[in-house]
Amino acid sequence: MREVFTLAVSAVLLAGFYAAMAYGLGLIYGVLRIVNLAHGGIIMAAAYLTWQLFERFGVDPYIAIPVALVVFFALGAGIYLGLVRFLPRGPAGAVQSLLLLFGVWLIIRNVAYLLFTGNEQAIHTSYATRSVTVFGSSFSVTRILVFAIAVVALLLLHLLLTRTYLGKAIRAVAQNPDSCTLAGIDVERVRIFTFGLGTALAGLAGVLASTLFAFNPSFGAAELLKSFVIIVLGGLGSIVGIALGACVLAFAEVFSIYVVPPYLTSAVGFVLLVVVLVLRPGGLFGQRVLR
Repeated sequence: MREVFTLAVSAVLLAGFYAAMAYGLGLIYGVLRIVNLAHGGIIMAAAYLTWQLFERFGVDPYIAIPVALVVFFALGAGIYLGLVRFLPRGPAGAVQSLLLLFGVWLIIRNVAYLLFTGNEQAIHTSYATRSVTVFGSSFSVTRILVFAIAVVALLLLHLLLTRTYLGKAIRAVAQNPDSCTLAGIDVERVRIFTFGLGTALAGLAGVLASTLFAFNPSFGAAELLKSFVIIVLGGLGSIVGIALGACVLAFAEVFSIYVVPPYLTSAVGFVLLVVVLVLRPGGLFGQRVLR
């Protein structure tokens, strides 16, 4: 019984990180109908930024979160203004966006190789090895902090989308950008903000990832794939669905150790993705409209 409890809590904590990892990808797709293949590169770049701030200036990774949010919001807005806004709308633009943003990812990765080489890096804080014991089971303080930050990010994002004029404009653009133009909403400005915010959320995921894992310039590929699995599970464009999809993926991976060898647990999510795409293409919890 204790083992099941330990695995369940571990899955919940892992789901928090998975959700934080997928927020940005889901937000950008929900509004712009673009799969941001540079998402993994942004996560990696944010991990390196956090590491540099920690090593050079002694800035705690969690204190570095506001810096990462500002830096990657500006980077995302710049990518949109300099590249994405020139893409044609519709299916042709969707295909071109995949190629374009994959190219951006390759540039980010190779710049990281030039600056930092291919050696793995890790952030070792004073509390990295500390744990909290609950009913005889120990849980990492770092994973608890990551989960708490992910929950706060979800609540703030939900409040932004449901309680502010800007959030309502984002949801309106996601549903019908042509009608928004007639209603006086600056659609282009909303798209710039959305791409910047989605990139900033990817930066947040990179900060959190740097406290959990070692990383190198190839880091982010698995995170991109899992983020895509999560937004499909939760319903493309559903922010709350992303959190639920992250829970499904985390529980499936953690409890799959009873069925498959540990080295195959990472494949569980992709099997789940195929099953959902076949049986419920709209996702388990949402529809293709940002909510």
